[in-house]
Amino acid sequence: MEANSSSNSTRNASSLRWKILKRAILGGPSSNSDNQSEVGIQRISRKATHSFNLIPCRVKKDSPEEILDSSLSEKKQLHSSRDAVFCYTLPVANAPQLLLHQRVDDIANLSDFEVCNKYDIDNTGLVCQWPSEEVLAYYCLAHPDTFRQKSVIELGSGYGLAGLAVAMTTEALEVIISDGNPQVVGYIQHNINANFGGFGSTEVKPLMLHWGLDKDSNFSNKFDIIIASDCTFFKEFHPELVQTIKLLLKREVSSEAILFSPNRGDSLDKFLLKVKDSGLRFSVDEIYHTEVWKCNQGFVNGDDSWPNYEMDHCYPLLVRITW
Repeated sequence: MEANSSSNSTRNASSLRWKILKRAILGGPSSNSDNQSEVGIQRISRKATHSFNLIPCRVKKDSPEEILDSSLSEKKQLHSSRDAVFCYTLPVANAPQLLLHQRVDDIANLSDFEVCNKYDIDNTGLVCQWPSEEVLAYYCLAHPDTFRQKSVIELGSGYGLAGLAVAMTTEALEVIISDGNPQVVGYIQHNINANFGGFGSTEVKPLMLHWGLDKDSNFSNKFDIIIASDCTFFKEFHPELVQTIKLLLKREVSSEAILFSPNRGDSLDKFLLKVKDSGLRFSVDEIYHTEVWKCNQGFVNGDDSWPNYEMDHCYPLLVRITW
């Protein structure tokens, strides 16, 4: 049913979000007649609490309590129990510490769902720091020459770990850190401000960006490198994501999109079919860094620091997309 209209996709996404909200308010599972949606709810609403532990991180005790919420265009006070600042020690010589302000609670808020439905987006960027984002950041740190003096954009960035890591260590010309959720973009702006002294001459900006850009967009044919992680799970967004990648990549010079995503059933395969149909080329690598693969093998073989680890659902593959 991949050929369904965008309006059908919108209804499906909205329906699933409101079922999650119903559970948050009323408690208990959905009706037995909706088992397939129930599986979707479990997968989408499940908060990732494990990682590959590639970049040392600790909670900063003197966390600030204010953040600019761009969806309201005003400062709002946040409860310390809801937000925290995480301090990342980047595995790069002489790199400054990276500060990341993000949510830490497990509570669904009505305002989150209102924003999701208003902009037809998901709220996964607010849920947590997803493992694929850490792997993307780690990979970028290991390949600084890829980004040096290049224009870079991160899509669906969440709190912006990878984009900030690129901005702080690779001497990129510019790094745009984007997401389609205005609440998330508020966190991105705050995190850019918190790390402002660590960017050198690299220009760093937040951007609220919805996939499916018009061909006349100001960002057309602009970027040397696109980075993204865990952006292929929702199949209804595949066409817009591919369209956006194709529009953003420079055509006259060498350019590429670097994506990290687990297989998650057939979601990645479906996305790659859309990439192929668009005329873009791609490659997929399973073993792209010895340390990441070593972590994966440990979890597969029963390392209890990540219980119930499933390679199909948890291990991100490296996808490179070019003209």
